[in-house]
Amino acid sequence: MFKILIHSDGRYPASRNIIRKSIVDTLARDHLENHQIEVSVAVVGSRKMQELAHSFLGDREGHAVLAFPFEEVAAGGEARRHGFVNFPDGTLRLGEIILCWPELVTCAGHDNVTVDREIYKLTSHAVGYLLGKHDE
Repeated sequence: MFKILIHSDGRYPASRNIIRKSIVDTLARDHLENHQIEVSVAVVGSRKMQELAHSFLGDREGHAVLAFPFEEVAAGGEARRHGFVNFPDGTLRLGEIILCWPELVTCAGHDNVTVDREIYKLTSHAVGYLLGKHDE
């Protein structure tokens, strides 16, 4: 069972159905449909995305999507990764996906695809990242 939490300001008309479908399809491709999994998604504007990018990545670039996995870190806050946090309720909380509405609309225009298609692609990519599939 998948629990998908979506937060979006009314100014950003991202399709919740497309976001859910992308997450469910991506998790199903990885044969995770029999697991209790939770993913949080927020749709934000450019200013908020730039704040997040600056805080967590140290840049001021425009990002269409960011993903933050919930992982345990070594004692003392070291950056070594130890896998997912083991929650007592048995739910695997993968992490948080942040979509930047203005950036993804721009990307859709550059890619000559619909905004829904861009949302699907970016969300799927972010879920892969939460699962440990990183770009090289």
